[in-house]
Amino acid sequence: MKVLLLAYEFPPAPSPQSLRWARLTRELVGHGFEVDVLSVVRGEEPRPLPVPAGVRVYRSPGGAATGFFSILRRAPLALCQGQELAMPVPDASGQLALGEGGLASLEPLVNWKGRLAGRVLTRLDRLAGNFTFPDAEGQWELPARSRLRELLAQLQPDIVISSHEPATTLRLGRLAKEAGYPWLVDMGDPVLSFYTPARWRRLAGRIESWTCRNADHVLVTTEAARTLLRSRYPLADSRVSVLSQGFDPPGNASGEVELPVAFDPALLELVYTGSFYAFRNGMPVVEAVASLPGARLTVATRTPPQWLLEAAARHPQALRLAGFVTQAQAAAMQRAADVLVNVANSDPVHIPGKFYEYLGAGRPILHLGDAQGDSAAELLQAQRRGLTVPNQQAAIAAALESLLQCKREGGLSRSFELDPEAVEQHSWRSLGAKLARVLEGLHRGQAG
Repeated sequence: MKVLLLAYEFPPAPSPQSLRWARLTRELVGHGFEVDVLSVVRGEEPRPLPVPAGVRVYRSPGGAATGFFSILRRAPLALCQGQELAMPVPDASGQLALGEGGLASLEPLVNWKGRLAGRVLTRLDRLAGNFTFPDAEGQWELPARSRLRELLAQLQPDIVISSHEPATTLRLGRLAKEAGYPWLVDMGDPVLSFYTPARWRRLAGRIESWTCRNADHVLVTTEAARTLLRSRYPLADSRVSVLSQGFDPPGNASGEVELPVAFDPALLELVYTGSFYAFRNGMPVVEAVASLPGARLTVATRTPPQWLLEAAARHPQALRLAGFVTQAQAAAMQRAADVLVNVANSDPVHIPGKFYEYLGAGRPILHLGDAQGDSAAELLQAQRRGLTVPNQQAAIAAALESLLQCKREGGLSRSFELDPEAVEQHSWRSLGAKLARVLEGLHRGQAG
């Protein structure tokens, strides 16, 4: 069966949604599917995810600055420094090799005019994000539509999949659906969500409505999201499935991975991997750890917020920043920790992807949040894999003191259900098999 995936977030991007479809496409290839992907042109990533073996990727430009790079290759030498230069060119998949600095990595190759032009166009990209739905990533839609038409004619896929976010992939999927192709939508979060800017809420609602009413099948990551969408639209049970985020068992890693930091057996070592947002407040746990001698929190994040940098300077013994690590290093850190920290989102419908990685790491989880209907808390309680406490400094400090005492008595592993078999349904292997069954069912239904 031939599948065409529309995914703005796809390797080499290291985002959670990119990781999700890197793993799912890998599993689909293992089940005998032919998988092609339409994604955006990207520069080099500092911690890139590899494209799974057997997956073909086609790319189209994502905005004015990306277009600038290709124009620069054909620009007169007046833009350059008076010599012939090997400018970055797309590889066979259309990916630009720009270096870790993106635009900045080109600056030594051009004179002030070229650098100025690049900076202006980068700012134009950002400005366009204020007028492009859902944000600057929406600029990808126009070149992607043209490329999608070519790929549909060339590949003749059996099923087209849209990977949301951004919602641009849903608008592209509509084009495929209206052309007569079966369409599966990996919705993840609803389009109309608590973080949708006010100026886009009406449009987000329209896109979500058309998608849910017309997609042949919709995937969501939590039962709560499934309930929410079914309350909004006439989605029959047969048209919507829960396909959570997942994890790879330790045996899936290729070779030994060196830990980016060392852990002290005399301390209660806590690990948090991921980002902090306005709707995911990490300050209470940082202050709670700092108040408890014998505990230390290690945070691995791509872009630490200013408050976290300041806290690390105030509490160097209690808070350690590991920087931006690879996915394999993050998994190794999770398995080596005493306790894994998860901070609930403001909207309890959402479960961060790293929560499932934590489940697969086989370590106790300290989940911070007490909102009614918290999907992560309910899953944690059902699995007996950790503790749930309010995201408040005093409550967290009390829980940490209990966990520290438990470690000193050698009882952390005995106090929780950490058997890997108990969470096998959330492994990428099991999730990939479930997705394969959904796709096969859609294909049989269309053929019938």
